[in-house]
Amino acid sequence: MAEDNQSPKPSAPAVPPETQFPEFPGDYLSPSFAERVHAVLVGPEGLRPGWRILVYLFLVVVLFLLSQVILGSLHNLGLLRLMFLDKVLFVLAVSLPALFLARMEQRPFSAYGLSARGLMRANVWAGALWGCGAFSLLILVLVAVGAYEPGPISAHGRRMALFAIFWAAFFVLVALSEEFLLRGYTLYTLTEAMGFWPAAVLLSLTFGGIHAANRGESAMGILGAAAIGFFFCLTLRRTGDLWFAVGFHASWDWFESYVYSVPDSGSVAPGRLLHPSLHGSPWITGGTVGPEGSLFLILVMAVVWFAFSRVYRVAKYPA
Repeated sequence: MAEDNQSPKPSAPAVPPETQFPEFPGDYLSPSFAERVHAVLVGPEGLRPGWRILVYLFLVVVLFLLSQVILGSLHNLGLLRLMFLDKVLFVLAVSLPALFLARMEQRPFSAYGLSARGLMRANVWAGALWGCGAFSLLILVLVAVGAYEPGPISAHGRRMALFAIFWAAFFVLVALSEEFLLRGYTLYTLTEAMGFWPAAVLLSLTFGGIHAANRGESAMGILGAAAIGFFFCLTLRRTGDLWFAVGFHASWDWFESYVYSVPDSGSVAPGRLLHPSLHGSPWITGGTVGPEGSLFLILVMAVVWFAFSRVYRVAKYPA
């Protein structure tokens, strides 16, 4: 009778079927091959950054090889015309794939650092002034230590003006193509994956490594190119677009190759303004590389970095 007076024990709540553990490991549903591939290729925001970079570079290489076929069929055009056309085609090779991917990614092309309106803004002209000042500072240091003598003027009148215009236009194309290739679409996309400064370091080292293919290049010249590339990343970070870097890059190259007429990564520009001479150790003059391979370049870029960071204090990229 005592047992009849005891209240019944509460029963354990029923476990919903979907939360029950399977009796055998094989009862788990493994993702299909297609689902695994999709997870590798696609993230929450679409195609993962690494794959987008590979697609971009693949398209750039295809267009570059096509441009070389075109140039090969125009071998009678003349050296300077071929050089200029080569840079025009290279600008197209690095920008057209990004234009295509911008549509695929549903973002404006200007997100990658270049816009048509930016060409007429102050950044590009400010960059040109900074580029002129920075390379002139490097030459002044070489003059002060007796490593650079300008020599006689090698061009006069109409010939001087034509070569000045040609090299100015040529180096604008060089700046556009190199800046967009290494600090346009690639830097924007890598920033999504690893953050701005890690991506900037990686692409600056790549910029230096690319210069290893230049004839007459040296280890110091490669390091100098990487330092300049890293400074260009800073200008992008602080100004919000690539136009300052484009202006600086074009002006630097023009003053280096045409005005001061020194070797640029081992190459001497035809029709240069002067016939200068460099004296002293390759560590000072840069040797066959030119002043970009000089130890003083690192000092000058440190000064330029400090001055720029004091004038442009606010980070504007990425927006």
